[in-house]
Amino acid sequence: MSKNLVHLISQTEIVSTTKRLALKIDRDYQDRPLVLVGILKGSFVFLADLVRKLNIPLENIEFMRLSSYGSSMMSSGRAKITMSPPAEAIAGKDIILVEDIVDTGITTDTAIQYIQNFQPASVRLCALLDKPSRRQVPVQIDYLGFTVEDLFIVGYGIDFDQKYRQLPDIYYLEEE
Repeated sequence: MSKNLVHLISQTEIVSTTKRLALKIDRDYQDRPLVLVGILKGSFVFLADLVRKLNIPLENIEFMRLSSYGSSMMSSGRAKITMSPPAEAIAGKDIILVEDIVDTGITTDTAIQYIQNFQPASVRLCALLDKPSRRQVPVQIDYLGFTVEDLFIVGYGIDFDQKYRQLPDIYYLEEE
């Protein structure tokens, strides 16, 4: 089964939206040190661009790695944490979890619950993309880039079976 890439969001739109999100975060955290926690691997491009647009000082940047897809286009329904930040990087700190896409909410909720175990001062969520039509677990997105339809998204760090991450724009996969 081959797949076609269909253009969805341009690099120009992504840059503009990332700048908008950074301005909101700057306003909300202007007098508070902040820790960003990126969800690997998908958020790494968005996180890097977001960090470069922030003007507030960051206390730290950490990463988590969770998986619920494997090499499938369907979520397994469970998220497994395979890498996490150290407790001392989270405890008592203001945290923004940075996601590439919130889909079913399972992975995001698992990450939020894990971080909350370490008693942060606050936890907020910044997501480049939201796919609310697929939500199985409610998730509050505090800083949202774009809402997308129920499509399989790739590009700008987001993959399908480790492919397409390098694309500067966002696409969806259409089956032929």
